[in-house]
Amino acid sequence: MATTPIICSSGAVPSSLPQPSSAAAEQDCRRQYAPSVWGDFFITHQLCTPEELLSMQEKASAKKEEVRRIVLDAAAASGSDGLVRKLELVDALQRLGVDYHYKEEIDALLRAVHEDHHDHGASASSDDLYVTSLRFYLLRKHGYAVSSDVFVKFRDEQGNNSSDDVNTLMMLYDAAYMRTRGEDILDNIIAFNKSRLQTMMESTKLEPDLAEEVRITLETTRFRRAERVEARRFISVYEKKATRDDTILELAKLDYNIVQAVYCDELKQLSVWWKDVRSQVDMTFSRDRLVEMYFWMTIIVYEPYYSYSRIMLTKLALYMALMDDIYDNYSTTDESNIFTTALKRWDEKAAEEQIPEHLRPFYKSVIRTADKIVAELKVQNNKNSEVVREVMTHVAESYHAEVKWRDEQYVPADVDEHLQISLGSIMAMQVVVLTLVSLGDVTTREIVDWAFTYPKMIRAVTATARILNDIMSYEREQASDHMASTVQTCMKQYGVTVEEAIEKLKFTCEEAWMDIVQGCLDQGYPMAILNKVVSVGRSLDFIYKREDSYTLPSNLKDTITSLYTKLVV
Repeated sequence: MATTPIICSSGAVPSSLPQPSSAAAEQDCRRQYAPSVWGDFFITHQLCTPEELLSMQEKASAKKEEVRRIVLDAAAASGSDGLVRKLELVDALQRLGVDYHYKEEIDALLRAVHEDHHDHGASASSDDLYVTSLRFYLLRKHGYAVSSDVFVKFRDEQGNNSSDDVNTLMMLYDAAYMRTRGEDILDNIIAFNKSRLQTMMESTKLEPDLAEEVRITLETTRFRRAERVEARRFISVYEKKATRDDTILELAKLDYNIVQAVYCDELKQLSVWWKDVRSQVDMTFSRDRLVEMYFWMTIIVYEPYYSYSRIMLTKLALYMALMDDIYDNYSTTDESNIFTTALKRWDEKAAEEQIPEHLRPFYKSVIRTADKIVAELKVQNNKNSEVVREVMTHVAESYHAEVKWRDEQYVPADVDEHLQISLGSIMAMQVVVLTLVSLGDVTTREIVDWAFTYPKMIRAVTATARILNDIMSYEREQASDHMASTVQTCMKQYGVTVEEAIEKLKFTCEEAWMDIVQGCLDQGYPMAILNKVVSVGRSLDFIYKREDSYTLPSNLKDTITSLYTKLVV
């Protein structure tokens, strides 16, 4: 999983700490990561005073009920104007990040919209392309398998779907990305209108704010955006709209700040914990990324009531990433074999009996932290608590398999063969499983077992992780001893250049997103489960959008600053 700048540094391991073997030290010399951007900042950071927080909570409580009445009034509206009102309200609440307060009301509203279309067919359909696109987008997002044939009647004489209105065109473009495999009409909408949107964006006729919306639409379609990042951005956009509802806007600002305070409290707890871990375990070989990992997990479980989920996921995902760094550059092949065998035993005694001295503190820390989380989950009556240990051993075995593959200098025959072996070592499936476990009673053992088998939807998320990681790390990893990536494998498979291979792999990622959408439409499990699988996909899209933002954390500094250190006013 790791992407690594190659910098040789002397004295990387402090003399006061156990020293790695000579071979491991040689590897450690080859790789060094940028230090933490944040250090202990969040231990002392205070977003607002307790009195200010209480005041915001009291105001938000009143506004929340006012907005509930707005939602219920919209749900009761009828006719074409009523439909537009319903759809735009749901879309705004979701993009502003306050929809979690009204899940039942929104579900009922969209169910009624779907049933109206299902019962009345063409007579209930809109002749407005914008309304049709927004309805299609929202219904598919919520798992309703509405047909893409709704766009047929909007085709022009050349068979294309488009519009001269930029807002309609952006909505159509976003709706088309809710496609599944074989939906030619949606594929054609994307292909035809991408260049039209680019032309509009570059035109001097558009207002700067609208041009920026077009740019963002082209960069990341609406369904794939990280929800909390989008909420922070969209509050400013919504505030400028002439059609805004000031009550909704005020709630969005208050709620964002209140949730931000929750996040800051969690970051303080985690920073204290992480400081203690670092005092006991040599971290000089690894990426010190507590805050970035917390941000990553917040993309997946952003709702304030999932506080324990975020804390648990951050701790476990950090250890998985640290294990990745150990297998990559802080152990020999023999040592990685010993470490994997010992972890499968899950016994602290193995540290003294088997583990090399420089790895013992880390091994013990993994065992103790995971055991504590298992115990905490049991107190919560979580029936899947033991899965935590299964996940940690699974990811270690996957990293070890990657080491053996690297040592053999094996390049798979094709990308499919590569993914068969490499999906486990990107830790995406494991994060999905841990996320589902953290949700509590909604996740049955059947669901956990389903996730472990890489069903199409989860395989799609994991393949996207593997490919995006490989694309972003390709140039750097050519300078080190590393397993063959999907980029190299694709080059070999098709006899193409690096650039051509990357384009092919990007299309594979697009197909993966089609499978993710299909997973939502199939509704094999509750949408509460499927939505979190989608959120893992969104997190990966964000982290790897321009670079590997986890390994190179300066790329996330501005985003994290806006999310955790500044109140919205």
